[in-house]
Amino acid sequence: QVQLVESGGGLVQAGGSLRLSCAASKRTFSRYAMGWFRQAPAKEREFVTAISWGGGSTYYADSVKGRFTISRDNAKNTVYLQMNSLKPEDAAVYYCAADLDRGGSTWYARSWGQGTQVTVSS
Repeated sequence: QVQLVESGGGLVQAGGSLRLSCAASKRTFSRYAMGWFRQAPAKEREFVTAISWGGGSTYYADSVKGRFTISRDNAKNTVYLQMNSLKPEDAAVYYCAADLDRGGSTWYARSWGQGTQVTVSS
């Protein structure tokens, strides 16, 4: 299992930007598809974005397309989430995830970080 540690969450005004980082412990990080999920209060955890092991393919939830960008640096065992034009509805705990798979339209992950809070004020 991959150990994941997120950072970069915080409070931002609507329209602002934040960059989340996720550092992974395992040397085989570069073999895993990575991604981000989020969970708002009283809501289920939802898929946000994913990136293939080599970084050549990315996937986004419709709600964040054009505003969020996922990237990875395999040399640093780190995946990033750049969030621009943030909206109050983006507020949630954001979870880094490793070793993702997709079944139909549903994304699954085998390892999770502890989460980082993103708060967006209107």
